[in-house]
Amino acid sequence: MAQLLRDIRNYQGTFVVQSAFRLSPLMFQRPGEIRQMLWADVDLVAREWRPYVSKTDFHHIVPLSNQAVDLLEAVQPLTGGGQYVFPSSRGDGRPMSDNTIRTALKSLGYDSDVMTAHGFRTTASTLLNEQGWSPDAIERQLAQTPFDQVRAAYNRW
Repeated sequence: MAQLLRDIRNYQGTFVVQSAFRLSPLMFQRPGEIRQMLWADVDLVAREWRPYVSKTDFHHIVPLSNQAVDLLEAVQPLTGGGQYVFPSSRGDGRPMSDNTIRTALKSLGYDSDVMTAHGFRTTASTLLNEQGWSPDAIERQLAQTPFDQVRAAYNRW
């Protein structure tokens, strides 16, 4: 994991893609939610991102770490005038492509059998569980609902 984070830090893509890529392991949200992040849902003063999570049909509160706030403040002068934090490079009013982070990982030598954009969620869950964090808190941060159904899917014994 440490090498992956170093590789992400040294990634040479566009600044907007670098920012989305670096934010992924900090927030461990679904890749589609990160790439479709709206400036209207980001409150840098409160240090929160409050997206509507369509997959689970509720509004989610994602606390922003110092590193996440720094990344968002750095990209804001470039994209803050638009709707999306990470817009398409085509300038057509759409969010960044769903292949962008996958392509970035692949360019660093991480094929899908090693790491995926969604894998940041799995890695975060594993590490937080190993460190003894509350399983309920982890599930809430991952925006998994209903919690008991998710837990049951993983605990089949």
